[in-house]
Amino acid sequence: MLAQTAWLARCQVFYWGDIDTHGFAILDQLRASLPHAQSLLMDRGTLLAFQSQWGGEEKQTLRDLSRLNEEEHALYDDLRDNRLGKNLRLEQERIGFGWVKALLIALGTGQGGLVIKQL
Repeated sequence: MLAQTAWLARCQVFYWGDIDTHGFAILDQLRASLPHAQSLLMDRGTLLAFQSQWGGEEKQTLRDLSRLNEEEHALYDDLRDNRLGKNLRLEQERIGFGWVKALLIALGTGQGGLVIKQL
């Protein structure tokens, strides 16, 4: 469906998913239609900041993902190859609201609302 929405190609698009192999696979799939999509809070710093909230994935995605940037790909490889823990995941709803709010403010969206900006 997203491939058919030409207006999204002119917008800044963000994706925020779980920090696990499936979250990165969804990001990779999104970029097939919207290659300019940016990930939010799917980085190593966020993962490490919420170590006490880590859980486990039942079944990992193991395939190669070609549409991730260098930082995303490095973290995906570490998760897929269990370098940080067995089937590690951080669900997005376990990230503290203050962390999310600070990012949104840094992005210039005000007090917590995400806006779509035309490019």
